[in-house]
Amino acid sequence: MAVGVGVLLLVVQHAGFSDSGRKFLASMVYATMIGLPSAIVLNWVGFRYTERFPRLIMLINTIVLLGTATAGSLAAGLVFQGIKLFPGQRYWDEFTSSLPTCIVLNLVLGLSISSFETMRHKLQSATLALRTQQVEQERAYKLLAEARLSSLASRIHPHFLFNTLNSIASLIPTDPKRAEDTVGKLASLLRFSLRENQTGLVPLSQELKIVRDYLEIERTRFGPRLRYTIDAPPALDSAQVPPLALQSLVENSIKHVVSQRAEGATIHVAVSSEDGGVNLQVIDDGPGFSLQSITPEHGLGNLVSRLELLFGERGQLSVARKDDATVVTLLFPLQS
Repeated sequence: MAVGVGVLLLVVQHAGFSDSGRKFLASMVYATMIGLPSAIVLNWVGFRYTERFPRLIMLINTIVLLGTATAGSLAAGLVFQGIKLFPGQRYWDEFTSSLPTCIVLNLVLGLSISSFETMRHKLQSATLALRTQQVEQERAYKLLAEARLSSLASRIHPHFLFNTLNSIASLIPTDPKRAEDTVGKLASLLRFSLRENQTGLVPLSQELKIVRDYLEIERTRFGPRLRYTIDAPPALDSAQVPPLALQSLVENSIKHVVSQRAEGATIHVAVSSEDGGVNLQVIDDGPGFSLQSITPEHGLGNLVSRLELLFGERGQLSVARKDDATVVTLLFPLQS
């Protein structure tokens, strides 16, 4: 700015070099006394108040620039007195004559630079948020793939597969129709786990079919030791749920309750809608467990991570005891 003023005096006003040199020196003093404090204070105000008061930041910057222009002009007059650039009696004349120009130049430059920096900061924040969202989405897909592989691994585990095949073999002579149905359910279960076109969510009706197939396969093993009921209103068939989420809860009950007790267990699957969310519950008469004991590698630990990535704080998994029963609840927003 100081160089610009000096050139302007030479070209427009045809001022002499000595007069232009004095004016240039005065401009340098003004630029230092006003520009430096303005840059420092605007930077401090921008970092502290831009996000807190986005609609008032322009007014705040204007007040700051008016203050620094006034204070800088007063300080520049004192410097002029110290270096004998102007006589002492001209202090207030110099201040009143230069203040309007200093205010206008300070406002134009200060607001232009602060607006540019604000837009640049918003662009950087938006870019960072987009990259973070992309990373989180990739992580969600990775967790989903791990869930599919973990689910498939649990289903084709030798004990599970051998027990299922033995059950089918024992059914062939006495109940060939049921044996054939069990083979079809096993194929459907494995096909669902391997399906490539699965995305982050699937219809509830599809998830319930997989749960029924899985329970029926396990029933061929446990017989009357496994008792179950499913209560799901047809109106929620199109609701979108994380794939294998409900099945993971049922599998947990069979693994830790049904298979561990001679009398088996009763499993009740309940689906409901409340406050704009889907409520999935798996209730059994087992001793219960604590979510704190679940490790990230566990099937339920993986499910908790998927809920967090898909729904944030709106996706919740909880465990409670009610009327001598363990209630595992899965809650997330309703999406059709």
